[in-house]
Amino acid sequence: MSSTPHDPFYSSPFGPFYRRHTPYVVQPEYRIYEMNKRLQSRSEDSDNLWWDAFATEFFEDDATLTLSFCLEDGPKRYTIGRTLIPRYFSTVFEGGVTDLYYILKHSKESYHNSSITVDCDQCTMVTQHGKPMFTKVCTEGRLILEFTFDDLMRIKTWHFTIRQYRELVPRSILAMHAQDPQVLDQLSKNITRMGLTNFTLNYLRLCVILEPMQELMSRHKTYNLSPRDCLKTCLFQKWQRMVAPPAEPTRQPTTKRRKRKNSTSSTSNSSAGNNANSTGGKKKTAAANLSLSSQVPQGLGAIPNCSLNPGRDGDLCHSTAVTPSGQFKEKH
Repeated sequence: MSSTPHDPFYSSPFGPFYRRHTPYVVQPEYRIYEMNKRLQSRSEDSDNLWWDAFATEFFEDDATLTLSFCLEDGPKRYTIGRTLIPRYFSTVFEGGVTDLYYILKHSKESYHNSSITVDCDQCTMVTQHGKPMFTKVCTEGRLILEFTFDDLMRIKTWHFTIRQYRELVPRSILAMHAQDPQVLDQLSKNITRMGLTNFTLNYLRLCVILEPMQELMSRHKTYNLSPRDCLKTCLFQKWQRMVAPPAEPTRQPTTKRRKRKNSTSSTSNSSAGNNANSTGGKKKTAAANLSLSSQVPQGLGAIPNCSLNPGRDGDLCHSTAVTPSGQFKEKH
């Protein structure tokens, strides 16, 4: 009688751990392989929902993506948040790219308490362009990824530093247009800048404006306020955080036991207390006589006083000026 997998004395030919479902952690490089497969499964009909699902699968909710490279006018560095990452990947394909994948060579991994860092000094971003001409672009640089150490293994930070790029044109295309100097001149020109299309570069420049406006957009969606009211409340709260002093830790009152003292000690204590009260009274009087004009230089002293109510001209903030005599005067 042959044994079956349901038999308690069954011995698996694949080892003693064949029937156990033990949890395991996926290698970080395998997550990049899965991301490449997901990008290859993209179709021409992929909408914003598809790209948002792609970013949700591979990026954390608070993830950031940073690109560093050097153009003709100097070094550039762009950092975008989680809400702008899906649009970044879609702009790559809108610029004429038909295929996108990443190749990691000789990467180093370091494990921390709640994250895994992958440092790959030889990373290549390969893009296949179908227009304006058939070209393969290899963008080389250093890629530093930080994954969360959990079952999802999503990316928390993405930092890609581009060093160089190469644009490869097939020899068959060159042979087809060998007798046409205009086409050859067009083939000799680069179709990307540091391996990035103009669509992607323009989007990164736009993100410089869009990234600080994320707070306004989220407040508009949450409270359904007008853009002007969202700007007022955000500016007012930011001003409050700048002006408000740091909170001091509360001290618990200490209870002391009263001790009985003789008459001589009480007399000496009362005389000492009277001297202390007189000294404290002098200090308070001197502080009261201290003029505000001695603390604020003349000609300066415009203290911002922002409020949600606009001024007479519709301005958001009005200021309070300090006169040389130490009095306040409100200006709009």
